[in-house]
Amino acid sequence: MGKGLGPVTAADGIREGASGRSSGRDSGRTGTRRRGAVVAALMLAMALAALDSTIIATAVPQIVGDLGGFSVFSWLFSGYLLAVTVTLPVYGKLSDTFGRKPVLIAGISLFLVGSLLCAGAWDMAALIAFRIVQGLGGGAIQGTVQTLAADLYPLEQRPRIQAKLSTVWAVSAVAGPGLGGVLAAYADWRWIFLLNLPVGAVALWLIARHLHEPARERRSARIDWAGAAAVFACGGVLLTAVVQGGVAWPWLSAPSLALFGTGALLAVVTVFVERRAAEPIIPGWVWRRRTIAAVNLALGALGLLMVAPTVFLPTYAQSVLGLDPVAAGFVLSVMTLSWPVSAALSQHVYRRIGFRDTAVVGMAAAALILLSFQLVPYPGAAWQPALIMLLLGAALGLFQLPLIVGVQSTVGWAERGTTTASVLFCRQIGQTAGAAVFGAVANGVLTSRLGGATDLDSAARNPGDAAVRRAIDAAVDSVYLGAACAAGLALVVLLTVAPRRFPVLRREAEREPEQEAQLGVEREVEREPEPEREPRGGRPSEMPQSSHGNPQPQAPRAD
Repeated sequence: MGKGLGPVTAADGIREGASGRSSGRDSGRTGTRRRGAVVAALMLAMALAALDSTIIATAVPQIVGDLGGFSVFSWLFSGYLLAVTVTLPVYGKLSDTFGRKPVLIAGISLFLVGSLLCAGAWDMAALIAFRIVQGLGGGAIQGTVQTLAADLYPLEQRPRIQAKLSTVWAVSAVAGPGLGGVLAAYADWRWIFLLNLPVGAVALWLIARHLHEPARERRSARIDWAGAAAVFACGGVLLTAVVQGGVAWPWLSAPSLALFGTGALLAVVTVFVERRAAEPIIPGWVWRRRTIAAVNLALGALGLLMVAPTVFLPTYAQSVLGLDPVAAGFVLSVMTLSWPVSAALSQHVYRRIGFRDTAVVGMAAAALILLSFQLVPYPGAAWQPALIMLLLGAALGLFQLPLIVGVQSTVGWAERGTTTASVLFCRQIGQTAGAAVFGAVANGVLTSRLGGATDLDSAARNPGDAAVRRAIDAAVDSVYLGAACAAGLALVVLLTVAPRRFPVLRREAEREPEQEAQLGVEREVEREPEPEREPRGGRPSEMPQSSHGNPQPQAPRAD
């Protein structure tokens, strides 16, 4: 037997093939160790992206004091977000075409180059530009890590890796602000970026050493560079209009209208280019297949509602409850404690009632929890919003993970990168749009309560006045009501668009991953069976079929 490696899937293994003299047990242990090393690399890579924003937020005063540029410092975050969002579809397609490993290595390398440049920035404009370079690498990290998470494990084991990745985000949310503050206060803010270098270097070494993809059949890959440029330009212009509208200029001002008009024109150009491309960056099937389209819309609604706790709750905690920044951060961070626990346990629910119905239960609970924010008295106590966030994290963990696991399980290896990137792209778009929409809602409430042109940031700087505190309380109440409406929108999408049973790809037999690596078990597809048997079994078919009935390419085999 040759030294062949399957693709990064549970069906084919993340390991070197055993020689003919090796025992199955020894090679199984080797495969497990190698897969563990790859999982560690994925967690380190995800930590780079997860820590990126939280660790910088607390160091902004020191950065501005050193470099200046207070009027544009928000672009440290907006520029990075724009770069990540618009590159997700591009990297998803590239990972399906050339494999996950080269895309992930390129993404981590680009992120580290951006980090090194950020550490040497000489003014705010340079730092913003280098943050965009970081974002270009961050898009590859976020999309490819999530795709590899599905490749590594079979369906019934995927909550394990997803829970680990959720834990990375949870730890980053809690530890990031404190670590950034310590580095800025006792060392130098530039160490925030230099800290990425050893972490990224270890991740790169583990991936290069232990992640092996098979030599697939070579074909002339047509890269849709025109489509990639159109997607990048359209997304960049529209997201800039949404992020800066109502902040840098009024919504109905000439710059805002010009950006939206240009974005609409570029959107038409993008559709025209993608329809004519042989291998489009955003293929039409991500919206024609009911399952993927429904998950795209539902995760977009999730991004929309997540703006309420992540953006507005800290202001509420400091201005209305009178908490200091650390305590206000804790009120929000409790959500990240219950989210990964709920996500890890969600498999026990969706094995019984199915992916869609599990997500419906989670989002229905989230809608009720968001509505309960209206019941918090004024001024209230810190434990009340903290309890709401703890329950919200549990509900959203029950919503998000089944949808991601489910939609990744409906496509083959050759389409999984594009599918995952599409879902993450829609969630990012929802979050960006939510910041603009809910910002306008909050500012409108403040203006009606206080009179004159007032925004939340200005009011939060002077919370001593009781009228201002009550106005902020009313504004945040309205935002949470809007978030509950976004949860309702997600429910409508799931109940009307998503199929009750996802068309899940099946394996021929239930074997341990290491055994599958040796035997080269292939996957096949059938309609998701009765919910209580969802992750198991299935009648073999001669050739995998996609959710809309077309043949899917077979996953490469381990030799």
